Amino acid sequence: MESLAEFDRRVASGATGMAGWRLQDVDLRERADVLRRLDPRGALLLGCALRPASEEDLRRRGALIFPEVPDVPIDPYRGGLYTPDELYDGIGTGYDGTLDARVYAWATSQTHDLHALLAQSLHDLAVDDALEEFVAGRRLVGVMGGHGVPRGSAAFAQAARLGRSLAAAGLTVASGGGPGAMEAANLGAYLSRYDEEALSSALGALADVPGFQPSTGAWARAAFDVRARWPEGADSLGVPTWFYGHEPPNAFAGAIAKYFKNATREDILLHVCEAGIVFLPGRAGTVQEVFQDACENYYATENAPMVLVGTDYWTRELPAWPLLQSLAAGRDMEKAVHLVDDLDDVVALLT
Repeated sequence: MESLAEFDRRVASGATGMAGWRLQDVDLRERADVLRRLDPRGALLLGCALRPASEEDLRRRGALIFPEVPDVPIDPYRGGLYTPDELYDGIGTGYDGTLDARVYAWATSQTHDLHALLAQSLHDLAVDDALEEFVAGRRLVGVMGGHGVPRGSAAFAQAARLGRSLAAAGLTVASGGGPGAMEAANLGAYLSRYDEEALSSALGALADVPGFQPSTGAWARAAFDVRARWPEGADSLGVPTWFYGHEPPNAFAGAIAKYFKNATREDILLHVCEAGIVFLPGRAGTVQEVFQDACENYYATENAPMVLVGTDYWTRELPAWPLLQSLAAGRDMEKAVHLVDDLDDVVALLT
């Protein structure tokens, strides 16, 4: 249970005991009388707000209570994914005052503190849980590519149009949640409810601030200006990490699963993209994702499509394709790996 309304519905239905209940980040301070009437044995309460007397009583009668973690800038037991508005709250006065910047500064200053590491681990577990709820009933397709692709470039526009086409085909676009090709894919998905002219206009507006250097604030505000102009955007997913906190999250992913541990983030991002993954040109991080996904497909009983975009890039500049072909040869995986140049071919393969 992640809301007081859900707790009240359970009680109103006639419940007298809490066995098997898992309450996460619920404010129960105004339900002290109700809690006294319930048998709490077998209940787990994670970061719930309780009156001191209620907490003592519940513990004494058999509930397992994980208390709030003090002196941290995050909610370790949060019940949902982040939104751009939450992470960028305060952006009007500059990026340094936002929640995103403050959490990154805290995380990098507490690298060996057990108190901080505990809070981060609990937080990433809560994000896992929230992400599982977001994914349910959706077909996610990953779009991977370089973080250095600037707004205003042909590669940025290509990634945005790909994101738009995938979302229009009924898929939920997922990216690493950062700048560059990741932002472009989320932008395209966000504007998939609008016509092509809207995307072209948005690309033109964003081109005035090509990257997050020298000003993350200006870069983010340009994105929020686009969102304000076209407010009814479609949902997509971003999965960034504070490990790379110098790269800010993009504002076009409506749902943001932001982790502290990058290894967890990488694995989860690939794992949830069951409809397949598209690999646009990128450098070391994208190559790592190609072969991390290849490893999963190599041993899997069911293969999700892997689509590499850019024949010249993946066969000559960074020749990952020949190795991928050799790895897949003679296995079921062979039918799942593709190399294309035309974005229409990408959508056809994934739908």
